[in-house]
Amino acid sequence: MSQAEAVLQGPRPQTAAGFLALFRSELGLTFRRARSIALLAILAVLPVLIGVVVKLQTGDSGRGEGPAFIAQVTQNGLFLVFTALAVALPVFLPMTVGVVAGDSIAGEASTGTLRYLLVAPAGRSRLLAAKFAAGLAFCLAATLAVAAAALATGAALFPLGEVTLLSGDTIGLAAALLRAVLVAGVVAASLAGLVAIGLFISTLTGSGIAAMASTVGLVITVQILDTFPQLHAIQPFLFTHQWLSFGDLLRQPMHWDNVLENLGLQAVYVAVFGSAAWARFTSRDITA
Repeated sequence: MSQAEAVLQGPRPQTAAGFLALFRSELGLTFRRARSIALLAILAVLPVLIGVVVKLQTGDSGRGEGPAFIAQVTQNGLFLVFTALAVALPVFLPMTVGVVAGDSIAGEASTGTLRYLLVAPAGRSRLLAAKFAAGLAFCLAATLAVAAAALATGAALFPLGEVTLLSGDTIGLAAALLRAVLVAGVVAASLAGLVAIGLFISTLTGSGIAAMASTVGLVITVQILDTFPQLHAIQPFLFTHQWLSFGDLLRQPMHWDNVLENLGLQAVYVAVFGSAAWARFTSRDITA
């Protein structure tokens, strides 16, 4: 059964139940794709590789060398969760999310399925909202893939116990697990702006490949711009600028200023590019 047929046979999309049915259909479409499964698998392999490298580096001494953030892994396997997210967030996670978000509209337009889907009484606004919600769900799934694989790898290769935070304070394992869940949630939310940007780019073209490449290319470009000291005046407004602010949650007490600034900036990007995507998608000639 196609997505359009599922929408036609389900509850009316104008109702809450209808929107949930449309959202579930989008979730199935997103997570059934072989590309999405492969991307999630690659993300899950990343913390395994990091853990193995750190383990080999420590050798029999049990003590690692290198940056303190990575060296902490040798003392407690739970810290591999934070390390893996810190490594994945600048490049791997946004590239993965950029591919999915960029292909959300343009991919279906290029294959012709979007035209048939709009025959159903879903409404373009609700369809766009469902695709955005599915994109956010993928952000969460991608983040959890990294975190879960890191936790399993850390537990297998290193001891678990009390965690020494970046501030030097020590907390118990249960409290550290709660911090890990909180950090994963913040990391997933940090990608919300990118989902909105990718969705907007996806409405501008009928080529899924072009939309994916443009979204990923934009992420790389913004990351590069964020490294130039000469551009310090505009860097606080770049959607990637505070992505690593989750490190402030690994202190005692937790510092929320940069985290809230990051989440607020993501909300602005969602509002601006979400509105732009809606304006473009609701007025677009799908048959063109």
